[in-house]
Amino acid sequence: MAFALKKHSSSNFERAADGSMTLMEHFRELRNRLFRASVAIVVGFGFGIWLSGRVLHLLQKPYCDLPKARLANGTCNFVQLGPADLFLLQMKVALWVGLIIAAPVWLYQLWAFIAPGLHKHERRYAYVFTALAAPLFAGGAVLAYFVTSKGLEFLLNVSGGGDITTTLDITRYISFVTNLILLFGVAFEFPLVVLMLNFVGLASAKRLLGWWRVAIFVFFAFSAVVTPTPDPFGMTALAICLSALYFGAVLVAFLNDKRRGRGKEMYAGVADDEVSPLDLSTEPVEAVRRVDTATPIESPEPIAKPAPIERRYDEMT
Repeated sequence: MAFALKKHSSSNFERAADGSMTLMEHFRELRNRLFRASVAIVVGFGFGIWLSGRVLHLLQKPYCDLPKARLANGTCNFVQLGPADLFLLQMKVALWVGLIIAAPVWLYQLWAFIAPGLHKHERRYAYVFTALAAPLFAGGAVLAYFVTSKGLEFLLNVSGGGDITTTLDITRYISFVTNLILLFGVAFEFPLVVLMLNFVGLASAKRLLGWWRVAIFVFFAFSAVVTPTPDPFGMTALAICLSALYFGAVLVAFLNDKRRGRGKEMYAGVADDEVSPLDLSTEPVEAVRRVDTATPIESPEPIAKPAPIERRYDEMT
């Protein structure tokens, strides 16, 4: 009795990587992954609605902890200019919280769709950069949270007088804090750009270190422009952190160059506009061996005359 062996079909990842998946199958896979990511975001949005009150209280804390922000009864009050402003703000915060909660799911779906088109070493680099991006963004967000309290204290001391009571709009205040957190988080991803330039071979560690003056100037100029508060504390804190991250990235670039053996080439220490040194050392020329005379070639034999064509055949036959 013969038994038929079932052939195991290759996975979608393998078929997408080797190019055997059709265009319609790519669209179906994209549809399925978008559906799974959407379901995860909807579930995260539900948890975000439940946590929106606590998140709003956490975002209000930098302002409410200031002495000038408290009223006579010890509380700090915000105002809403429209009847639906607070509700829409809670939905917005819930959506952001839902995106953060569902991030492992929708990021995995995005990665699973893109990864088959990458080489093995490119996927390995993507794992490393993704693992570094999350803590860097979190570090920038934490720094922005502490900078917010210092910036608000500076602004209240400058603009607040003895006979002026400051009451902030809740929508504009939350937008101010979230924009600052997003800005600092994205700025902290700059070292990954530096490492990417080094890992792909566009800039060596020695060249990156030579740009440190320009980098520090750009960091301070960038911090002065994008920091929403005019106080020097936030600008200086962001610029110093970016500079420290830049030098950390350069250190990792030096380790990467040492691992790959870069900088050991013949002209590695020569600048682009510098003439390479010439080797002027002389070497003795050895005597060559005597060449024997070539033997003459015999004359070829004469070619025999072709036989006459028989007349009984025409030209075609």
